[in-house]
Amino acid sequence: MLTIVRQKDNRVVRAFTHKLADIPNGVNVSTAEFVQSVLKEGTPVGKDATTGLYHPVKVAILTAAAGATDTAYTVAKGHDFKVGDFIMLKPAGKAYAITAIATNATDATSDDITVGTTLGAAAAIGDGIYQAAAQAATNVSAFKYQPIGLVGESYDIEPDSNLLANVVTIGQVREALIPALGAEVKAKLPLIKFI
Repeated sequence: MLTIVRQKDNRVVRAFTHKLADIPNGVNVSTAEFVQSVLKEGTPVGKDATTGLYHPVKVAILTAAAGATDTAYTVAKGHDFKVGDFIMLKPAGKAYAITAIATNATDATSDDITVGTTLGAAAAIGDGIYQAAAQAATNVSAFKYQPIGLVGESYDIEPDSNLLANVVTIGQVREALIPALGAEVKAKLPLIKFI
C-alpha cells in the first residue's frame, strides 16, 4: 500500500556568507550559563583557561538611554544574563552584579536589568552591556571570556550537557541575522567582516 505524506520544509536563512577559517574539530561549549534554549548562529564565544570549555560571551543591547547614575538598564530580550552575573558597559570600566531582571513595564520586548550600584557612565540606545569577570568598583573590569570567534550554526541546547560546536574565526556574516554583539565584542573580532 502506498502512503503519501504531505509536509512543508522550513527555509533556513544562513547568517554566514563566507567561513574562511574555523577552529579545527569544533569546540565544547558549556551550556550551564545559557538561559535560551538555542545556541544561535553568530553567538560570540570565549575559552575558559581553567577548564578548556568555551562559553558564550554574554551581551545585551540597550533599548533606552541610561544616565551615569542609573542602576536600571533597559535591554532587548534574547540575552542570556542571569541574576548574579557581573555586568559592565565596556572593559576597563566599573562592573557590578545583577540584582534583578524583569520584563519592562511599558515594552514587552525589553527587560530591565538592575544592579546594586550604578556602572558610573552614561550609555545610549544601541550600546552594549557585557558580562564582566568580577566586580570592579574602579575602572578595571574585563570580559569574563575573551571573544575568540562566532558560532558557525545554530544548535539546540540539551540541559546538563555540553555542545560540540563549530566556531568561525575568519569570515563574513550578515549582522542582522545574528545576536547583537555590541561594539566592544566586534572590536575583539577583527577578522570577522559584518555586512
